Amino acid sequence: MLPNVINRYQNHHMDSTRWERYQPRAGDVVISTSIRSGTTWMQQIVRELILWDQPGEILERTPQMEASPWLDFRIRPLNSVIELLEAQEHRRFIKTHLALDGLPYYPQVKYILVARDARDVFMSLYNFYANFFEGYLPLINGIPERVGPPLSPCPADIHEAWRDWITRGWFDWESEGYPFWGNLHHTQTWWNYRHLENILFVHYNDLLDALPYEVRRIAHFLDIPISAEGVATLLPMLKLESMRHNGEQTMPGPVSMWKDGAQTFFFKGTNGRWRDVLTEDELTMYEAKAARVLTPDCRAWLEQGRVAWESLSVDTAQTTL
Repeated sequence: MLPNVINRYQNHHMDSTRWERYQPRAGDVVISTSIRSGTTWMQQIVRELILWDQPGEILERTPQMEASPWLDFRIRPLNSVIELLEAQEHRRFIKTHLALDGLPYYPQVKYILVARDARDVFMSLYNFYANFFEGYLPLINGIPERVGPPLSPCPADIHEAWRDWITRGWFDWESEGYPFWGNLHHTQTWWNYRHLENILFVHYNDLLDALPYEVRRIAHFLDIPISAEGVATLLPMLKLESMRHNGEQTMPGPVSMWKDGAQTFFFKGTNGRWRDVLTEDELTMYEAKAARVLTPDCRAWLEQGRVAWESLSVDTAQTTL
């Protein structure tokens, strides 16, 4: 059984129907995360691997949003994005924040799912949401043909934001993720198809703890021949510190949407900060929602990464080279 589009994701930021204009090429790479889970990090990894395999001056100097557009993002006219993709001669790698129940699936396309513990996602998301520059909400809410209510300002109280995020869904079929889209639901829709050979699961924790290994694993999945020594030459460009330092050059448009630019967009990149912020009652909310939305094996992987994967009855090709 293969994935099918069963839900339409349309709100202040995204419109899943834009993917109806996408014409796949064999070898295309689609990078999906819910939000604040390492999207840009993975785009940079894939970019450098493609440059390793298919060197090109145009790709090398192209800003990330042009090299790897976010197709479902409403801010850029769809015709412009499609023209950009059709003109690309390098191996294409496209960003999405869609769950797999809203994204067209093609056997000839490679999909990389990057996920992160929902509690860590929230801490990063709150910083992200609270630090939009003053004109961002009018900009995003004013894009024509928006479906649904506008995005409201971030609550000043992080505990209020948490309660909304973990107990409410923006879409009828989700029960968490408000006022954006689901994190737990997103991961589960991909997890249901983890047996498919053209979907690779990558955990944010593993990128932090074992970046060289993960880069080699991603290269192997993308059929890009690169040695351990080759990976070592790429690592300085793939560390979060380097991306934060070079953010204004590689992502001049996106980082300008936040106060302090790249410093806010990339922020700390660390895990576990929720332990000093969320109360026992608030963590109980998470426990209840995770039990409701996630299967036990998906939850174990989402909270622990590769350590959990290796203990589960899943395809070992995901973790071996």
